[in-house]
Amino acid sequence: MERKTTEIRQEQIKKAVLDIIFTEGLDQLSTRNLAKRVGITEGAIFRHFKSKRDIMLGIMQDVKTDLIGELRRISLDAEGSEKRLFSFLCSHVKYLIENKGITILLFSEAAHMNDKDLKDNLREILSEQKSLISKIIRDGIAEGLWNRKLVVDDIATIYMGIPITLNIELILNEDKFNMQGFCKRMFFLMQRMMSN
Repeated sequence: MERKTTEIRQEQIKKAVLDIIFTEGLDQLSTRNLAKRVGITEGAIFRHFKSKRDIMLGIMQDVKTDLIGELRRISLDAEGSEKRLFSFLCSHVKYLIENKGITILLFSEAAHMNDKDLKDNLREILSEQKSLISKIIRDGIAEGLWNRKLVVDDIATIYMGIPITLNIELILNEDKFNMQGFCKRMFFLMQRMMSN
């Protein structure tokens, strides 16, 4: 068996966790199933992560680096608000599709493990997303694109429901799911809610 670096194995383990959750369900996430999926022994999992909690914290750190980093870049871009809103939405959706199972995992583990660090990390991720989408909405209002009477926090909260809608679509219609079509539909709904 080829020896891989800890970084490669950690990525494989995190990816396998998300894949198992999405394809088989959270209740099938066991060290045996995980080791089989990655092609290593159960004991080897814990050479790369001290605990299940450390795997979750590693996944959350990836979300902060990869997803939040990209959403921040889009939010702060110089393009117009409409283009940024569409890019933000599609980047968010693309990330969640590439990491299926992530929303199920993060919410269930933070809630059921009753772990302060996991909850704080999840709160930080969601707060940052909400803050970044709020900036785009406020910029669009300032540009005269969207209704000045909007309560930005309410619209941002509604936006935060899009990942839940995405999960439902993926679970019920994965074989027919069209990412670009989904992005366009959600963008259209956001635009209609915010229009003058």
